[in-house]
Amino acid sequence: MTGSDATLSFRLAYVPGVMPDKWVRIWNERQPDVPLTLTQVLPGAAAERLLSGEADAGLVRTPVDREVFSAIPLYTEQTVVVVPKDHLVTAVDEVATEDLADDIVLHPLDDVLDWESLPGRPALERPATTADAVELVAAGIGVLVVPLSLARLHHRKDLTHRPLRDAPESSVALAWPEDAKTDQVEDFIGIVRGRTANSTRGRQQPPARGESASADRGGARRKPAPGKPAAGKSAAGKSAGAKRTGKSGRGAPKNDRRGKPRRRS
Repeated sequence: MTGSDATLSFRLAYVPGVMPDKWVRIWNERQPDVPLTLTQVLPGAAAERLLSGEADAGLVRTPVDREVFSAIPLYTEQTVVVVPKDHLVTAVDEVATEDLADDIVLHPLDDVLDWESLPGRPALERPATTADAVELVAAGIGVLVVPLSLARLHHRKDLTHRPLRDAPESSVALAWPEDAKTDQVEDFIGIVRGRTANSTRGRQQPPARGESASADRGGARRKPAPGKPAAGKSAAGKSAGAKRTGKSGRGAPKNDRRGKPRRRS
């Protein structure tokens, strides 16, 4: 739809583990008339969702195909190893990849880490999903290496995690089709970058309801034009101020001879 019949909206896709709640809350505060629709998608399906037009932008894991998408890096996550609570590595605060040499390290098909060489011993089969791998860890089959957000997403009381050194990390980015950047995408970019509602780098926001446009300019007052009194002051006010000096508003005559003695003829 176009013109006045078009209904503005913003459709945001996000991959598991990413928590867009804060940004969504700010959007709803700034754009109450533009609904934001959230859709969780698998990492491998995010690109297709964006290219098909089913989402305007996505919170995705890198790498991103920069020939097709524009992207803004947001943050990089810590990598952790998920283990049973009675595992030996729970005795330390941080684990090195070589500490997992004797463990079966599960490698799910939806893994988001870019491994050159997986540590530990490989499993006979790769679990289909990270959720399946977590179930196998709980059953004592092996351990799992994931970004911290996924460890928290699949938290279980019988499992824990430790930071893992020397492991690849996963970064999150905001991405959108390079040829389909809308005003709503620009607004959301401003939010994730921490811009204020009145930032000059973002799009100009309309004044709040019940607030005049003239009042929404940083609260600055217009300066009076040269030769004109400032607002709230009149010419009469000037005369009143002059009278307080004890002289008339027109001033004393130039040839005022008051107080001088007359000459006798």
